[in-house]
Amino acid sequence: DVYRRDEIDASHYPAFHQCEGVRLFDATKVSREEIMEDLKKTLEGLAAHLFQLRTGEDSMRWLDEYFPFTDPSVELEIFYNGDWMEVLGCGVIHHDVLRNAGLDPAKVHGWAFGLGLERLAMVLFGIPDIRLFWSDDPRFSEQFSQESFQQKIKFKPFSKYPPVTKDISMWIPADFQDNDLCEIIRDEGGDQVEKVDLIDEFQNKKTWKASKTFRVTWRDMSRTLTNEEVNSKHEQVLSRLRDELQVETR
Repeated sequence: DVYRRDEIDASHYPAFHQCEGVRLFDATKVSREEIMEDLKKTLEGLAAHLFQLRTGEDSMRWLDEYFPFTDPSVELEIFYNGDWMEVLGCGVIHHDVLRNAGLDPAKVHGWAFGLGLERLAMVLFGIPDIRLFWSDDPRFSEQFSQESFQQKIKFKPFSKYPPVTKDISMWIPADFQDNDLCEIIRDEGGDQVEKVDLIDEFQNKKTWKASKTFRVTWRDMSRTLTNEEVNSKHEQVLSRLRDELQVETR
């Protein structure tokens, strides 16, 4: 289980599940370059199996990345449905991680990777919204079984309830972070918040005050929301933004 503060949209959620893998080697017999080569070969094979792709530069690519637990670190992208998509992050295990596990980096080297399971399932089964994984709606859960991957099952959409949108315009302090706003909105709205979009930002040339405007899309997965109930939560969000983030709403 992974928990983190994050933006709000169809592919981000404050909790998700990650599959992690580690392989260790005798450091006296293999070099770090050979470990990286083994890592890429192994994970290219995994991606080829999951997405039924041919290994090679036309369907996969590696990008340099930064992760605190591996060095060097890379990210695997695949060309899927007409676009490049991030699949996983990985790299050669940092020496400090090995030491913290009671291993001697002079004797043991290794690689590691992390793969987000919800996003993988969204791609494989055509699931459009990550919130569906936390839904109790049988119209979603009954579409899948243990054989779904082998049977190449695709999600069949069911009726989508209409959205309610609310805008938040405000003057922001210098230390304002978008994720702080998202955390408050998620706190008050829970899974009824579908996405938060930044739709405008500018700086007043006389006062040098910075302004941002966000559009919040509210949509329940199981029923139609009313303006009245959204208004109540929206006002609570505005109150907390003023009190906790010291913004000046406009």
